[in-house]
Amino acid sequence: MQKATDATQTAALMRGTGVAAREASHVLALASREAKDKALMAAAEAIRRETPAILAANAKDVEAAKAAGRIASYIDRLVLNETRVAAIAQGLEEVAALADPVGTVLADWMRPNGLNIQRVRVPIGVIGIIYESRPNVTADAGALSLKSGNAAILRGGSDSHHSSLAIHASLVEGLRAAGLPATAIQYVETTDRDAVGHMLAGLDGAIDVIVPRGGKGLVQRVQDEARVPVFAHLEGICHTYVDAAADLDMAQSIVVNAKMRRTGVCGATECLLVDRSAPATYLPTLVAALLDAGAEVRGDAAAQAADARVKAATANDYGHEFLDAIIAVKAVDGVGEAIAHIARYGSQHTDAIITADEAVAQRFLSEVDSAIVLWNASTQFADGGEFGFGAEIGIATGKLHARGPVGVEQLTSFKYVVRGNGQTRPV
Repeated sequence: MQKATDATQTAALMRGTGVAAREASHVLALASREAKDKALMAAAEAIRRETPAILAANAKDVEAAKAAGRIASYIDRLVLNETRVAAIAQGLEEVAALADPVGTVLADWMRPNGLNIQRVRVPIGVIGIIYESRPNVTADAGALSLKSGNAAILRGGSDSHHSSLAIHASLVEGLRAAGLPATAIQYVETTDRDAVGHMLAGLDGAIDVIVPRGGKGLVQRVQDEARVPVFAHLEGICHTYVDAAADLDMAQSIVVNAKMRRTGVCGATECLLVDRSAPATYLPTLVAALLDAGAEVRGDAAAQAADARVKAATANDYGHEFLDAIIAVKAVDGVGEAIAHIARYGSQHTDAIITADEAVAQRFLSEVDSAIVLWNASTQFADGGEFGFGAEIGIATGKLHARGPVGVEQLTSFKYVVRGNGQTRPV
């Protein structure tokens, strides 16, 4: 009986959340840039002021995650410190500084009959964001939704529950300071997993799009069960290909950064491909640099021959998202085989080439069908902040509407505004 009661309470909570979000979305769609930016700046100020409380809440989450045996990369995504909290506040200010996308005229033309037609950017409406262990997503998702004129319903994971609640309180404070509805950014406080199911069903039409951010299990569930559009990527199986014409010092620096800067992010390189025709020093140097940086290297025969510390790769190591200090390495016969390998094992997320040969680079950039392709740069730049978006809700690997970092522009749609002076359509 208790379970039935809890389910009823969760259903009622989520219905109310959806209704409030839809009502708030009407207000936000017409809100001025000044009001939205004031809310973001006030929220940033509140986060700085409440840093001790946010860190105390985060300590509870981290302690519980460690007790539950979470792996180190998971803990890294969860943990906050003064530097990371300061970065969250700065991120809100950076979003405030962005141009307001709402009302932007994307195209403007005149028809022979005198009709003036404009394509104008408008908010999507209500964005549902479901995420796991990253408490900073609470701020990023709330800020980007607000700036783009959308209401947001946030559902963080139970592992980051206390941290997310503390950050959300600052966002609400910012909304109130700007005279905007406190329900413009709602956080689903229940940890009942049924809440996610209600969001995936769309909350009786209240939610316009779902953005999942988390591990493969979460994203797969969202893609399988959602009854509303989804902006998502299932996995970040990112590759870095080192061509024979690469500068070795540059390649070594990029490869180590791409794998080891933060191993638990979706833009971390999971597979290194090296041109078999590259000078003999290339593969040993790159493999040794990774090993010396603390990575476990799993490679093919060529990689094993390059360094005795390399473990034999299995078939499952290629096309695997490690999210850890582990990397698969393979020698390939030039850019053509590298492109074919990425097409077979990649996830259309982020892939990079390192070469001084512009023609080879252009072929890679043209033929690799990923949301982000890079030339002579680390895959860890797969981040909305690094793209100048201020922040991101996630990386979308689909091909409709949003692809790559999902920022304020990707959280808008458009409508056609047609102005006439009495035109009627002939029979």
